[in-house]
Amino acid sequence: MASEPLYSLQSDLRLARDLADMADEISVSRFRANDLVVSTKPDMTHVTDADQAVERALRGGLADSRPSDAILGEEYGTDGAARRQWIIDPIDGTANFVRGVPVWGTLIALAIDGTPVVGVVSSPALGRRWWAATGLGAYVDDTLGTPSARTERRIHVSQVSDLADASLSYGSLSQWDKHGRVDQLLALSRSVWRTRAYGDMWSYMMVAEGLIDIAGEYDLQPYDMAALWPIVQEAGGRFTSADGQDGPWHGSALATNGLLHDAVLDRLG
Repeated sequence: MASEPLYSLQSDLRLARDLADMADEISVSRFRANDLVVSTKPDMTHVTDADQAVERALRGGLADSRPSDAILGEEYGTDGAARRQWIIDPIDGTANFVRGVPVWGTLIALAIDGTPVVGVVSSPALGRRWWAATGLGAYVDDTLGTPSARTERRIHVSQVSDLADASLSYGSLSQWDKHGRVDQLLALSRSVWRTRAYGDMWSYMMVAEGLIDIAGEYDLQPYDMAALWPIVQEAGGRFTSADGQDGPWHGSALATNGLLHDAVLDRLG
C-alpha cells in the first residue's frame, strides 16, 4: 500500500490562503450582481450561483494539490475518506450576500483526525482575512484587496476576566429560542457589559482579535465552524459547543477569550 503523502502545516496553510484568493475573485464578481441566481435548499436556506461556483473551484484546486485528501463542503457534501479532510463553506453568510450586506466570507479548514489544524476566513467585502494553523499563531490582513498596502499582523484575544466587563455577540435570538435557551441567554446578557448580534463568522473573528469577548449560537454545521476553531484557539481563546464539548462537530458554538469560558458555560448550563 502506498504511503500517505506528507505535508507541512505551513504548506497546507499557504494552499488554503491561495484557495481563498481564488474564492474571493469569484465571490466578489457576483456580489451585488443584478443577475445573481438565488434558490432555496430543502432546509429553506438560500444558495446562490456564487456559493456553488466557489465550492466547485475550491474542490478543483484541492483535487489538483491534495488529491488524496477528503473534502466536506456545504453545497456538494463529502468526497473521500481520509485522515486529512478539507472542510469548506464557500460563502458563510449567504443571506447577507443576497441582500448586499458585506458581512460574509469563505471558510476553508483542514482537519486531521477530526481536529481542525488550519483555518482561513476570507471576507473580501470587509477587506479582511484571518488565518491560523496549530502552533503557528493567528493573523489578520486588514487591507485585503490592496496588495501594495497589506498589513498582516498577529492577533490575540482580550484579557477581560470579569463578565461584568465583557462584550457578547449572541448570533440569532430565534435559534436560542428554538433550542429552549432564551432564559439562559438573557441571564448571561444581564451579567455582561454589552450585547450585540454581529452575526456569522465575524463574531468569532472579533473574539480572536480581542474586539469582543464572547460569541455563541446554535444550528451550526461543521463547515460553519471548522475554520473558526484554529483561529480562535491560536489567538489564545477557547472554542467549544454551547454545552462545553470541544471541536466543531456538535451543532453549536461558544467562543471566548478563554478567561471567561467556564463562567459563560455556568450561566448557560
